[in-house]
Amino acid sequence: MALETWLIKVKTAISSKFDVVRSSSSPAPAHPNKSSPAMKKSSNVGVLAFEIAGLMSKLIHLWQLLSDKNMIRLRNDSISLDGVRKIISNDEAFLLALACAEIVENIRLLAKSVARISKRCDDVNHWNFDQCFRDFADSGRDPHGWVLSSKDMEAKNKKMDRYVTVTAALYREIDELSVMEGGLRKLALQMSQNDAVSMSNSSISSKLEEKITDLQQKILWQRQEVKYLKERSLWSRSFDTVTSVLVRSIFTILARTKLVFGLGAHYPPCSLPRSLSASATVHPSDHHQSPSNLDTCSHFVSGPLMKRDDDDEPNNKKISTVNTGFFESNSKLLKPPPSTTLGAAGLALHYANLIIVMEKMIKSPQLVGVDARDDLYSMLPNSVRSSLRSRLRGVGFSASDPVLAGEWREALGRILAWLSPLAHNMIKWQNERSFEQQNLVPKTNVLLLQTLFFANKEKTEAAITELLVGLNYIWRFEREMTAKALFECHINNNLNGLLDNNTLKTSSSPSSS
Repeated sequence: MALETWLIKVKTAISSKFDVVRSSSSPAPAHPNKSSPAMKKSSNVGVLAFEIAGLMSKLIHLWQLLSDKNMIRLRNDSISLDGVRKIISNDEAFLLALACAEIVENIRLLAKSVARISKRCDDVNHWNFDQCFRDFADSGRDPHGWVLSSKDMEAKNKKMDRYVTVTAALYREIDELSVMEGGLRKLALQMSQNDAVSMSNSSISSKLEEKITDLQQKILWQRQEVKYLKERSLWSRSFDTVTSVLVRSIFTILARTKLVFGLGAHYPPCSLPRSLSASATVHPSDHHQSPSNLDTCSHFVSGPLMKRDDDDEPNNKKISTVNTGFFESNSKLLKPPPSTTLGAAGLALHYANLIIVMEKMIKSPQLVGVDARDDLYSMLPNSVRSSLRSRLRGVGFSASDPVLAGEWREALGRILAWLSPLAHNMIKWQNERSFEQQNLVPKTNVLLLQTLFFANKEKTEAAITELLVGLNYIWRFEREMTAKALFECHINNNLNGLLDNNTLKTSSSPSSS
């Protein structure tokens, strides 16, 4: 009887253990990136810290770009550049719409990276960041309260800046550690080769051993420094921690963008108490019929676009935020009209380089050789070559008028004064978006509207042709003046030589009595 009771207890215990195993092996709620325990990822960001630091740098830069000071500069300086007004547009509302569209596009690209990181979080709310962000952009809904006040955003910026600084230091120290470890491997290889070749040369071996010992100690210290920086930087922070900072920052930046450009009143009215004077608000109120026009994004975004379409078209193309989303409507603004702009023709960067080359030649035409002149001509597209040939047809070969050369210099200086800034801005804009620089914070606030991207192709080519005609004249003038100076110098030298010879002959001949 006692044995039977004991067996019943053992059976009960075993069955309860099986129940526990079955319950523990039952599937948990699915994570977007964790479909099985084997796929579970580390909670810390690890090596992704460097990519996240780049995102934080760009968010800080965007927030600073939207400051009152920079918005005033955009309104008073950037869109008022002579070059912008001459070959891009005189419509202030359209230019401001371009600036806004580019900022919104940068926000959208950053949001894509944040969405990818948010999929690794444990917080369920972060999994749906992408959809929440689009809903906020389209309708202004912020159910999670991710839009921060100005004061909180400034605090977040300081926090992100500290993270970026420490993570950048970590990157440098890891790179230095890698160099040290590579040096140690080379010394170890030299040591083994020396031992194999020359067993008797103990002095070389002792020096190598000393170097290896010294380097091993430095590597030990370097590893301690790397460990310390990993603990302080983004490396040791969880995905939830960094995503929380990124999500709140990008929501607030989009709300700030809508505020300063007047893109509707869907942002929370009390969330951004940052003082914004009338001069810092960049949307042009005089281009709108009433303040009610600011209630939707379409009034500001689509209005100037109608000026780019032909008036005789029955249905002018409009961007409507009713049928398309907020980001889609802004992205359409950044697509230049076909066949009329350098960006659509794919010539913006090429013309920028061409203008910069001509600028250098105009500054020092006497240093331009025939080969450089031929290289410049080879850079010209067929349309500019044809225009240049028609302008130079009938022009004489002589270029010896100093007055005309001075007039050409003044004319070229006036053209370069408004055209050259756009060309240099084009190079800066392109360099900052190159593959090598894409993870670094932009060093300038150059916008696409300040470059040649939206420049009218016909007007730009006319200006380039004028530069080429003027350059041709002052180049030939400098060559003729140089040749004339050399010729006169040669004549003077010959005359001096003849005079010296006559003097010698006179002095050496016997005097007549």
